[in-house]
Amino acid sequence: MARLRALAAGLAATIAAAFVPMQAKAADPVGVYGAAGDVCADTRVHSTIQKRFRYQVTHVPNLPDVDIVDFYGSYQTRYSPSSYDSPIERRYCRATARLSDGRDRTIWYLIEYGQGFAGVGNNVEFCVSGFDRWNVYDGHCRVLR
Repeated sequence: MARLRALAAGLAATIAAAFVPMQAKAADPVGVYGAAGDVCADTRVHSTIQKRFRYQVTHVPNLPDVDIVDFYGSYQTRYSPSSYDSPIERRYCRATARLSDGRDRTIWYLIEYGQGFAGVGNNVEFCVSGFDRWNVYDGHCRVLR
């Protein structure tokens, strides 16, 4: 009889817990951002850009072998909330990137929410002015501006 009562109590607790609202959290390599923080200046976004930029300069022919060593002046240029017509929330950002050769370059980047690997997490696309050799983002990074 005690086992039956324990089973009933456990079942009741499980049912009660099912009706408690919970906020789902996704595994996110870029980070989960809220409206409170400055997303464009987030170090996780900058770190992701630095790693991908390093890959780009080593795998695209005739690009100088430089790294991004610092970001400054990051700010949001545009915000596109999710809507019925466009279900993906996007933030467009601009910053100045200091390269390892001492030069400063304008960098344009886009943070897409919920567009990470297999739809889990966020995605970052970027374009460093003068480094889009194949015009992936059109002339002078127009697509990300």
